[in-house]
Amino acid sequence: MKRKSYFLTLMLVLGVALLTTSCSSKLKPLSQNNFNVTPSPLETVGNQVPVTVNGTFPEKWFHKNGIVTITPILKFGDREVAGTPYSYQGENISGNRVAIPHSRGANFTMSSSFPYTPDMQSSELFLRFDGRIKNKQSILPDLKVADGIIATSALADVHTTSPSVAPDGFQRIIKEAQDANILFVIQQANLRQSELNKRDMSEWKRRVEEAFNDPRQNVNVEVSAYASPDGGLSLNERLAAQREQNTSNYLESELSKRNIDTDVYARYTAEDWDGFHQLVSASDLQDKELILRVLEMYPDSESREREIKNISYVFEDLAETILPQLRRSRITANIEIIGKSDEEIMTAWNSNPKELTVEELLYASSLTDDKSVKERIYQYVTANFSKDYRGWNNIGTMFYQQGDYAKAKQAFDRAAQVNPSAPEVNMNKALLAIMDNEIDGANELLGRSAGANGLDEAMGLINLLQGNYNQAVSAYGRSNSNNAALAQLLVRDYNAAKQTLEAIETPDATTAYLLAIIASRTNNFNEVIANLRAAIGRDRTIAAKALSDLEFAKYRTNKEFIALLN
Repeated sequence: MKRKSYFLTLMLVLGVALLTTSCSSKLKPLSQNNFNVTPSPLETVGNQVPVTVNGTFPEKWFHKNGIVTITPILKFGDREVAGTPYSYQGENISGNRVAIPHSRGANFTMSSSFPYTPDMQSSELFLRFDGRIKNKQSILPDLKVADGIIATSALADVHTTSPSVAPDGFQRIIKEAQDANILFVIQQANLRQSELNKRDMSEWKRRVEEAFNDPRQNVNVEVSAYASPDGGLSLNERLAAQREQNTSNYLESELSKRNIDTDVYARYTAEDWDGFHQLVSASDLQDKELILRVLEMYPDSESREREIKNISYVFEDLAETILPQLRRSRITANIEIIGKSDEEIMTAWNSNPKELTVEELLYASSLTDDKSVKERIYQYVTANFSKDYRGWNNIGTMFYQQGDYAKAKQAFDRAAQVNPSAPEVNMNKALLAIMDNEIDGANELLGRSAGANGLDEAMGLINLLQGNYNQAVSAYGRSNSNNAALAQLLVRDYNAAKQTLEAIETPDATTAYLLAIIASRTNNFNEVIANLRAAIGRDRTIAAKALSDLEFAKYRTNKEFIALLN
């Protein structure tokens, strides 16, 4: 009996040992309690879905000879996308994986990111385990750890971002100045015939007469007479005054001969230190820096003249090259050229566009709200001024706004051939790159777009798409658009976002939908319903979107909410 009892006990012990060995060759499934997911539910940042999973391997769970690879898997519909896999190993395994102690277990962190597509909005995050013990697979089921995705940031829309229109250079009044100088002999004020017969004086008189006789031009005349700063102040005062008087009398006589009735404004400067400084600075005098330092050190005229004359070899050069140019009367014709009125420009466009310059044509495009007229103007510019990139660029903006992005690309590419550095062209090509999800290329193009009209809006968009929400808010400034409000919403400045949306002149379905999200986040159910109703009224597809949007998950059992969306 004792032998039999002993044999049965031995068999029981061996059976338990075998059972224990058999169980230890497999890994037990982990539970959701072993994992914490941030954020939960998942949320888009720009056009990515980042996720961080913090997990725990319990004590005595990880086999000393085991290898476990964990891969985040995002499942949606009948599809799935894998994230970044992380591998761990037991104490008896050699390799570069993270080692996990058998006795005490360990905490671990996995970070991953999924490129967002709209069909991911109704999705679930799983962890997939590939477990092996001594090269033998230990099968573990996929484990769901989070729901998602809140895809509010994906409402950023490049299609509603305004392309950059290249500006015209039209000026209603163009100001120009025609100058001529009459030089005098030292300490004299009489007008010499050789000076009056110079070519620049003849050209000056011709231009003044032309301007006076043109009904689209206005002209007046200024006389500025000077004495050089050498010599006494009282002498220079008399010389400058007499030079001004003689010059003014001469001009009034000449203008009278030509029946030119215009104002003549006259003044004189006794000692032309400003002109002296300019001429010395522009000269190649050997010691000009020394002269300029004297001007800085001595503010009064007498001290300046004395110190400069003390440098005798320098003064000789000044007396030959600089001072003679300061003994002068400068006469200036101030001319205003008055351009065509808006009505005259549009009349010319409709009757004879060949009368218009390219600047006037481009300006004409801003005088009409008729998009077909704008397009015809741009077509005319591209046909008749094909070497001006602005025509190609601006007609490209028309195609862009019409949604014909293939034609827009062709136009922008042609504009880039004409002027590859044009900021407006680079910005518009960046918008097309964003449409193709070429974010790096768009960033490079925007870096070459400084000065383009609407660049702030494009920079706001690119920052939205990259998850740089504070920079996006800063770039948009006070712009009133859906994208600008979205940036404010994503930094949780709900009051500012609401004010921006309410200030939009032509609100659309997205405007109302964003207002509904703000209302949901601030727990205002009545405004959620009112704004969703407005959004659905503008776009029926919004109902299905709202029904699956986790922004409204807390209302999914509400009868009024369900009735509105079904």
